[in-house]
Amino acid sequence: MVVRTAIPINKNWQFRQADKDDASYLDVSQFPTHIHLDLLHHKLIPDPYIGQNENEVQWIGETVWVYKTTFSSPEQDPRAKAVLAFDGLDTFATVVLNGHTILKSDNMFVSQRVDATHLLKSTGDNVLVITFDAAYLRGWKEVEKHPHHKWGCWNGDNSRLGVRKSQYHWGWDWGPVLMTCGPWRPIHLELYESRVVDLHAEIDIGEALKSAKVVARAVIEGTASHVRFNISLENKRVASETVIVKDGEAVASFMVQNPELWYPIRYGKQPLYTINATLLDHSTEVDTWSKKIGLRRVELVQRPLIDQPGTSFFFQVNNIPIFCGGSNWIPADNFIPRLSKERYHDWVKMVANGNQFMLRVWGGGIYEEDSLYDACDELGILVWQDFMFACGNYPAHSSYLKSVEREARDNVKRLRHHPSIVIWAGNNEDYQYAESEKLNYDPADDNPDNWLQTDFPARYIYEKILSDVCEELIPGTYYHPGSPWGGKNSSDPSVGDIHQWNVWHGSQEKYQNFDKLVGRFVSEFGMEAFPSIDTVESYLPKGKDDPERFAQSSTVDFHNKAAGHERRLALYLVENIRYAPDPLEYYIYCTQLMQAECLASAYRLWKREWRGPGREYCAGALVWQMNDCWPVTSWAICDYYMRPKHAYYTVKREMAPISIGMTRREHTHAKDKHTRAHVVREIKVEIWGSNLDLEDLTADCLVKAWDVETGREIYSQTVSSKHFFPANSSTEVITMNVPVTKRNVGEEGRIVIAAYLYQEGKQIARYVNWPEPLKYLHLQKPKYLKAEHCAASNTVELSAEVPVKGLAVGCEDEDVNFDDNLVDLVPGEIVSIGVKGTTRDTKFTTQYLNMLS
Repeated sequence: MVVRTAIPINKNWQFRQADKDDASYLDVSQFPTHIHLDLLHHKLIPDPYIGQNENEVQWIGETVWVYKTTFSSPEQDPRAKAVLAFDGLDTFATVVLNGHTILKSDNMFVSQRVDATHLLKSTGDNVLVITFDAAYLRGWKEVEKHPHHKWGCWNGDNSRLGVRKSQYHWGWDWGPVLMTCGPWRPIHLELYESRVVDLHAEIDIGEALKSAKVVARAVIEGTASHVRFNISLENKRVASETVIVKDGEAVASFMVQNPELWYPIRYGKQPLYTINATLLDHSTEVDTWSKKIGLRRVELVQRPLIDQPGTSFFFQVNNIPIFCGGSNWIPADNFIPRLSKERYHDWVKMVANGNQFMLRVWGGGIYEEDSLYDACDELGILVWQDFMFACGNYPAHSSYLKSVEREARDNVKRLRHHPSIVIWAGNNEDYQYAESEKLNYDPADDNPDNWLQTDFPARYIYEKILSDVCEELIPGTYYHPGSPWGGKNSSDPSVGDIHQWNVWHGSQEKYQNFDKLVGRFVSEFGMEAFPSIDTVESYLPKGKDDPERFAQSSTVDFHNKAAGHERRLALYLVENIRYAPDPLEYYIYCTQLMQAECLASAYRLWKREWRGPGREYCAGALVWQMNDCWPVTSWAICDYYMRPKHAYYTVKREMAPISIGMTRREHTHAKDKHTRAHVVREIKVEIWGSNLDLEDLTADCLVKAWDVETGREIYSQTVSSKHFFPANSSTEVITMNVPVTKRNVGEEGRIVIAAYLYQEGKQIARYVNWPEPLKYLHLQKPKYLKAEHCAASNTVELSAEVPVKGLAVGCEDEDVNFDDNLVDLVPGEIVSIGVKGTTRDTKFTTQYLNMLS
């Protein structure tokens, strides 16, 4: 019997430009790798993240590259098969072993296996050579090969559509054009007679949650006859059974009584069972495979609503409806091989620490590394997983469809054991693109063969191929044909999910009107802001001393890929706050304050619509985006270096277990229908509370008000005593007039209001509401602004004698991290925020709105 072994082929790798001779081979920087990393390592190119160097490296994507290594063959049992396993080749790869072409690959997202048994040398070194053609040029050949297809896309260019490669490599409105290639995932030599090909567990949990049926399936290659299945939790065996292999598959069924269920963060623990399949050949263990699984019951509930049209769209985990406040995830680098497992974990930890429940893995990047999903499993973050299609009209000729189906099968099988993944979606905005271009899409036509004859043939991919793959391989997980998708069109707010881009894009609505822009589940929305000054200086060639270190420089503009960003960013700034482009630090603060106000408004107003059973009018808000792939001004709430923007903290506050919200509305009453003079205007403030916990809550609501121009408190009243806040829903508290001292015209425009929830005398929620737009306020500069470090409690205590909008606390020491930031202060209270990494000598800086006035 031959015991399976897997030998990493990760040593002795070299690379060269294809049109150079063999003497030009250079050692790679790491393995796995990408060509840019290797060229950077040898200082053959400038860092494309610095300055405008991106322009200087475009030749790389139009060049053929060769990678080579040598490895010796291990002593081989004559019964053993030798297979070279390639986990990922980017993208058009021709593989030659000892002078023989063994593989031609054209899909970055698939793994490849080649039987090399008779090609390996028994003595001496084996030579493995991989040639990577230029994906960009190959993409244009695909366009020319299919002239009758109606090519078109948003972002990048048409050459990306026919190539199964990360679409963001062609550039996006937040990322550079960096056409990578190379062996981007591990390569192994496997020796075996029999092996476990795949291990999967089908999980069925009844509504009572008292037991879990686990059907374990192992697909087997070779002649080994038995598989021993074990299920364990924290190294304690839960169940075990040995079964016979029949027709290449072994199946065992287990009942787990009183299972320890996997829950989203805040709603329970995240226990992970280990399922192990050991392959036996006459009682000898010849292979083993383990996976961690979570036992949970997940449903996507789409049912009629009370008092509103359409249907709900919310996730229910272990019978708990979840308001999915979260964010969208793009690849965290343009060069994935340099992202470590620890880096992925740190990113997901930031998501969890930010009170977020869901990450949407966006369809223009990659089927992510296992490390991302492992971290989501461990930390309880739900995952919305897109298939890798984004913003375009993809082709659907036969060879392309075969490649797509293989890609789908490969990645669904690789990822389906993760309890964090609760939905798969067919694409990002491809239906929206089809609508904008008036492509032929008839929802009433249910014949897939007809779809291939239209000018939107990719519908066959989303509604036939991907749907069938998911139905076969993950029948218990919901498949969504696209994002956005549902209703009479992709922007229908009453059914399915929507991408709400009428703030920033589209009609460029005021973000104060997000309540009118609500959908059943808003899976994209956002607002741009600059990254921190340290991040800006990181991409300026001369750092702090660079002559381009100003807000409107060509280099700073270069590090913002959004079309029309100058106009749009200026529009939202000028509508809302008094800002100045100089000094750069304050301008950055202004953009981040504006982004933070915008996003907090969306979460606050949409979470208000999570009103309980039958009234789940909005069940999710996923901000675009959590992260960046390089140092850039973008919609991200944390930049490439994991430095949080201020919006990260406002999102965190809005998604706290208990929160309180307010909005102002103007109500007019005219004496008659024609008068303009005899009109009574009232400004009312609406107050509500959100209880995302699973227990009902009773609390008192205290409202206070101050005149921003004098700092004088003019109102303090408990407006509701022992107000009842049902579990897992938002509840209205009161609608009242903005407090004023006298009924002077416009006096409401200078009144700042704070609302608090108290339970048994302890403050459990706080929110400060300001007249808007903020630019009209005559804010007073505080004379006694304090940001004092309290070492005993690891906090910074903030206070001022006048209302202060958006107090941001900073520190030059990168090791200092804050639990909260961008705090609104009102007189008479001290706000404490947690801080880590301080020393006795730590000094804090502060910024606030209108500090330069």
